[in-house]
Amino acid sequence: MENETPEEEITQETPETTEAPAAEEVVAAEEVVATEEVTDSGVPELTLGANLATEGEEEDIIKPEPVIRGKLDKHGVAMGTGRRKTAVARVRVKAGSGSLTINGVSLEDYLKVERDRQMVEAPLKATETYGNVDVWVRVNGGGTTGQTGAIVLGIARALEAYNNQFHETLSAGRFLTRDSRMVERKKFGFKKARKSFQFSKR
Repeated sequence: MENETPEEEITQETPETTEAPAAEEVVAAEEVVATEEVTDSGVPELTLGANLATEGEEEDIIKPEPVIRGKLDKHGVAMGTGRRKTAVARVRVKAGSGSLTINGVSLEDYLKVERDRQMVEAPLKATETYGNVDVWVRVNGGGTTGQTGAIVLGIARALEAYNNQFHETLSAGRFLTRDSRMVERKKFGFKKARKSFQFSKR
């Protein structure tokens, strides 16, 4: 008689453990299966968030307004300041016949290297204003390379203030980027910034 009681308890417990799953759980399981796609390799691939890219493309992307560093006065003269190394160039641009003077001297007389002259004319040619505006430049400090880079940045900023539509063209040509490279300072115990003195073992 004692052996019969455990069998009765087992038969009574089994129906409780094998209850049918709730209806909510079945619906949830069907939703998970619906969001999975079986690939050729047999591994299910989740497609959650697949439609987010299309939703994002439909929305208009709002671009921030460009920061214009040049200024435009009441007479229609655009002013821009450019810096490179230790050189500083102050540029003024206005509608005219296409003259370009640097410190009261023409471009050909001030910059003797053809590469430097082409760099100065590059932002004007990119915006198709070469020959249609007068450019006045006052530059000091630094050497030829530093002054050329400062003039290019100053002209680009002045052209941007002269016409806001030139921003994308000047930005694509990297004329509005300030070159932050400077001469590295000399360190004590070294001949230059990194160069050491000649070493003699004996």
